[in-house]
Amino acid sequence: MPKDEYQSRDFRIVGTRPVRPDGIDKVTGKARYGADMTAPGMLWGAILRSPHAHARIKSIDTSAAEAMKGVKAVITRADFTYQPESASLADVLDNCMAGEKARYDGHAVAAVAATSKSIARAALKAIKVDYGVLPHVTDVDEAMKPDAPVIEAGRVQENVPEGYSENVTGRSQYGHGDPEAGFEKADLVIERHFTTAATHQGYIEPNACLAQLGADGQGEIWVCTQGHYMVRNTCAGVLGLDAGMLRVTASEIGGGFGGKTHVWMEPTALVLSRKAGKPVKLVLSRDEVFRATGPTASSSIDVKIGMKKDGSITGATATYRLQAGAYPGSIAFLSAMCGFAPYDLKHVRTEGYEVMTNRPKAAAYRAPGAPMAAYPVESVIDELCQKLDLDPLETRLKNAAREGTKASYGPTYPAIGLEATLKAAQSHPHWIAPLGENQGRGVACGFWFNFGGDTCVSLMVNPDGTVSLSEGNPDIGGSRASMSMMAAEELGVDLDQVRTVIADTASLGQNEVTDGSRVTFAVGLATIKAARHAIQIMKERAAMTWGIDPEAVDWRDGAAHPAGPNAGKFPPMTIKEIAAIASNTGGPIAGHHEVTAEGAGVSFATHMVDTETDPETGQVKVLRYTVFQDAGKAVHPDYVEGQFQGGAAQGIGWAINEEYIYGEDGRLQNPGFLDYRIPVASDLPMIEPVILEIPNPGHPYGVRGVGETSIVPPLAAIANAVSRSSNVRLTSLPMSPPKVLAAMKGT
Repeated sequence: MPKDEYQSRDFRIVGTRPVRPDGIDKVTGKARYGADMTAPGMLWGAILRSPHAHARIKSIDTSAAEAMKGVKAVITRADFTYQPESASLADVLDNCMAGEKARYDGHAVAAVAATSKSIARAALKAIKVDYGVLPHVTDVDEAMKPDAPVIEAGRVQENVPEGYSENVTGRSQYGHGDPEAGFEKADLVIERHFTTAATHQGYIEPNACLAQLGADGQGEIWVCTQGHYMVRNTCAGVLGLDAGMLRVTASEIGGGFGGKTHVWMEPTALVLSRKAGKPVKLVLSRDEVFRATGPTASSSIDVKIGMKKDGSITGATATYRLQAGAYPGSIAFLSAMCGFAPYDLKHVRTEGYEVMTNRPKAAAYRAPGAPMAAYPVESVIDELCQKLDLDPLETRLKNAAREGTKASYGPTYPAIGLEATLKAAQSHPHWIAPLGENQGRGVACGFWFNFGGDTCVSLMVNPDGTVSLSEGNPDIGGSRASMSMMAAEELGVDLDQVRTVIADTASLGQNEVTDGSRVTFAVGLATIKAARHAIQIMKERAAMTWGIDPEAVDWRDGAAHPAGPNAGKFPPMTIKEIAAIASNTGGPIAGHHEVTAEGAGVSFATHMVDTETDPETGQVKVLRYTVFQDAGKAVHPDYVEGQFQGGAAQGIGWAINEEYIYGEDGRLQNPGFLDYRIPVASDLPMIEPVILEIPNPGHPYGVRGVGETSIVPPLAAIANAVSRSSNVRLTSLPMSPPKVLAAMKGT
């Protein structure tokens, strides 16, 4: 069996709950986040943003701002002298600094660097922009109509059918069988239309960076991001620089959830620095975070499902329309792939439409596209169960995807954990707990792919036998703890002998962004391989010392041992002993591994929630919540449970409170946490996490990513609970009190 495939074993460290290594620095304020870095001679940057949803930029007069004392640089699009050939990079450039027109409320049109924040803000007010206001569209369905205002012409892919505006830039299709034939076999067919609002990731730390770029093209960036290699590559591509000339260091990150997998203002900081000749710090306000960085897409969805009286699903279709914001590239194709992924269906078809609107460019939010994919599917399944008097868990078990199932989006599943999550839900006390008046219980399943991608790890054995591990992914989910644990497990040393650091882009090879629930899987895989590489070197050093063949040396319990009596009766050489004489046996000891990781293994979850609906106000209260999810192998269960709970909490906000509200003028009406209400502790129940461990066959320890799947079921589970408690089917999110009350009154 290849070493990178799963092998059952007993663990010493993996699966335990040690104290997190970053805890002391964070609770004492020593950890440095994006806005915490300073540099000698540093200037403060600020960005002027469009007050219009769609407007031609006729002229920009920066002369008054440039004349102000303390202003060291003023830039517009004219200062971005390089034009990328890549359409995607050209979009990044235009999003960072508008060219011919502003495409959304909050679009950057100019920027300044000054000796203080107050001078920078005053300079923005001195810049005069002459706008020619254009018609706008912020609703996804309206944007698809043939007569809708076009955000940008010429971006339509060949696979888009006729009859839509040029805002519809892409279409994707998945499925197999004949759904219409399946509907003919059904005892009941339900078809419904659903909508979800755009929501922000709600990370507490605003986007921030400190950038320096010299006239020679060499530069450095300190930035809060989910992927500093992505920042380096994108900034270099946008500005026409050599990637190797930019050194990017990731700060601690105060939340990202997918929203910091993009470049929003870093090229602007670099151009300001190049023009001013000094380092420039840019820190976005909360208003800017909402107006100018990427929320998730809003959606409009049609779902049709047929079911027999015994609960068998006979046919299913779904059409997902997701707004991408002001540039092409929404995640509708992921919605089309995810919607029916939990089920074994003979007849299924999905399609996704990507639609441009006058909104900020949409970004990922945990499992991008999957929550709005599951919401309508799981809602219709629940309604079918209600009308056919079927048990909702048993019905899902009857149709559940298992090992060998052909997925609705194409591949055949290996070993997966959906069935285990459903059975765990059935046997949990929550399922049979009594409900009170105006209370309802909802369940839903969710799916996410998980990814691998380019990964590079370096493991150094220090002269005293301690271990330094360098990885290239910002730690947003506990990766420093997990990597240290896996390295210690493999090397056979105590955990306190291993320290993991996040390397900058000049210290390791390419690493993909921290997204797709990839890090514990992919970086963990590379860490294990790097440790094995180091072990092989240490076995060779021990063999050299003993004068025997390296093949005659075993490694166990943190030491080299003769493989058997024929190898000689040498006492074990510990890692400390081997490290101490490394200079005499060949030099420093280090293990490395570089890989494009594959075999990430898909992930499934089942959520169960109880809600209470106030019949007089329509207010929804979440009473109890339980998460059942397959983790493959929980490396550090505390972190895993935190991911389960965090996804559920964010899903509760998405389902009940959160939404981007645009006025008739196309401007965002609630760009702040006062009016955009995320859940606080008093809004949430205790969320009980139940970890299932069905090993991923593509990882030596069986690990699956867990960071995203937990946000997929909540929208549907809560909607199903509210629909049962209010006796009316809710089809629009968020389920705010006015919406719920109107639905209950039939208005």
